[in-house]
Amino acid sequence: MSENLLIVESPAKAKTIEKYLGKDFKVQSCFGHIRDLPKGKIAVDIDKNFEPEYTVPKDKAKIVSALKAAAKKAKEVWLATDEDREGEAISWHLCHVLGLNIEETKRITFHEITKSALLEAIENPRLVNMNLVNAQQARRVLDRLVGFEISPVLWKKIRTKGALSAGRVQSVALRLITEREEEILAFVPKSWFKVEAVFSVENDQKELLKFKAYLSEK
Repeated sequence: MSENLLIVESPAKAKTIEKYLGKDFKVQSCFGHIRDLPKGKIAVDIDKNFEPEYTVPKDKAKIVSALKAAAKKAKEVWLATDEDREGEAISWHLCHVLGLNIEETKRITFHEITKSALLEAIENPRLVNMNLVNAQQARRVLDRLVGFEISPVLWKKIRTKGALSAGRVQSVALRLITEREEEILAFVPKSWFKVEAVFSVENDQKELLKFKAYLSEK
């Protein structure tokens, strides 16, 4: 039995990493996200500070069971998901699903799969970055809130249910384009002009003074 369980996203990386780390580490893959918002409903409680409702999809049930079994056998669990918002969120979900203490579970990242890079990462672990986790959650919640309300409108107008979806980016971009187009259509052309003149005059001391004057008409 290995003392350490290291969880990565990609199954292709798992075997190579396990070979580099040796017998003290067992490396398993979570195959990407293991929890998500369920399909068919908003799954975000707006009245409770936009609290999301996460569930484990059916196709990930066996993977989660295998990870739970391996985590129980290991003395320590390490999280080595990708170094981005999605990867950070996956590590956070793993902590919840596997019952890991998020304030103690070691999180590592590396930019190349080499023995030296992996050993350096093991020597310099950190904790799950909740700022990245919350950033990913905010994006996911926005996608759900916007998409769940607007996508049916697209299906109704374009008559192709399920083929189109609206998200936080597309919806805002579409609104900006629509508002700009409405401004263009509502524009009424008007003529206007501006005249600028330079005047000169002599004062009592025979000094030549100059000044500018403007006239504009709309």
